[in-house]
Amino acid sequence: MISRVFDFMKKSKSSIQLNNTSFLDLLPSSSSTKPKALHDVFINHRGSDTKRNIATLLYDNLNARNLRPFLDSKNMKPGDKLFDHINRAILTSKVAVTVFSPNYCDSYFCLHELALIMESKKRIIPIFFDINPSQLDVMIEKVTCSDNEIQRFRWALQEAKDTVGLTFDSCKGNLSEVVTIASDVIVERLVELEANDEDV
Repeated sequence: MISRVFDFMKKSKSSIQLNNTSFLDLLPSSSSTKPKALHDVFINHRGSDTKRNIATLLYDNLNARNLRPFLDSKNMKPGDKLFDHINRAILTSKVAVTVFSPNYCDSYFCLHELALIMESKKRIIPIFFDINPSQLDVMIEKVTCSDNEIQRFRWALQEAKDTVGLTFDSCKGNLSEVVTIASDVIVERLVELEANDEDV
């Protein structure tokens, strides 16, 4: 199964990188041509660690507040092109939440999403779920990605580490409480963005 995923990633890299051109470089350079926001929030997470708890609870909480969150398991359908759909969702979201967890840095997909979020200069809200920021480092083998990709991922992780976030320890914390706090912070950031857009 793992080798099939890696084969898929190698074949799919053409949709991420074309002749050393990143996905972001394909967008119009004019700042006035921002992609239309289809989602309020993109939830970046490691499914095996967080899909059955914080990621889905956060999605449901944001949905209940009449926001438009994007979570892969909720918004994607069989037949959707994985990278195309995820990349578009990131670029058309107003803010991003990244749920860092113990196995997050083992995932090419998570790190690619994080790098694209940072490259597109999205406002990011990190949640450190059973992990400290100092523990974050690229754990993918060099066989899977190039040195350039590893540098790109390390840069994105450092940017996230330098951003104030929420922390949660599942042994001591209240999951419902952290989801509510995170949702409140997201709403505040969206209100700030809206106010900034009106001022421009």
